[in-house]
Amino acid sequence: MKLIVGLGNPGKAYDGTRHNVGFDVLSLLASRAGSPVRRQRFQGAVAQVTLRGNSALLLWPLTWMNLSGSSVLAARDFYKIDHENILVICDDFQLPLGTIRLRGSGSGGGQNGLTNVLARLGSTAISRLRIGIGPVAPGWKTADFVLGKFAAHEHADVAGVLERAADAVEEWLALGIEAAMNRFN
Repeated sequence: MKLIVGLGNPGKAYDGTRHNVGFDVLSLLASRAGSPVRRQRFQGAVAQVTLRGNSALLLWPLTWMNLSGSSVLAARDFYKIDHENILVICDDFQLPLGTIRLRGSGSGGGQNGLTNVLARLGSTAISRLRIGIGPVAPGWKTADFVLGKFAAHEHADVAGVLERAADAVEEWLALGIEAAMNRFN
C-alpha cells in the first residue's frame, strides 16, 4: 500500500487558494481514477485508487494545514505503511509558479504542514512533491499570500502545474522517487 497525502485547509473558503494545491492534485488524481468515493477516516478524507495499475490511498487531512501530521500518522499506523511508500504534496511559495520539485527526504523547508508531518512521523525520509506558488507578491504578508486565491492571469499556469504534478505522482507510484525526480525535476 502506498499513501499519497495532499496538504491543504478544509472548507469552501480555502478552495482555489495557493495553500490548497496539494488537495487540488489529489482531486485530479481521484478524477483520473474514476472519482472513487471519499470516506471520512484518520481525521481526513480518503479514497482508494488505482493509477497506472498501482493501488494507493489518497489522503486529504482535514486537521488544518499546520496540524496535518496527526492525520498522516493515523493512516500510516493503521495500514503499517513504510516511510518510503509515503508521498506528501504541498505548496511552496519559494518556488516560482508552475515549478515542481520532488525530493526523497529533507526538512520541511518552511512549509508548516510538511514540517508537522515529518515531526509526527519522526522522520525526514519522506518523499515530497512541492508545487511552486511564488514568489510572494510585493507588499503581501506570506500568510495572506498563501491563503489567497490565484489571480485570473495565473489560472492557465496553475492548471498546467497541477496536471504535471499529477503526472509526477503517477510516476512515483509506478517507478519510485528516483525515476520521478529524474523525469520531473
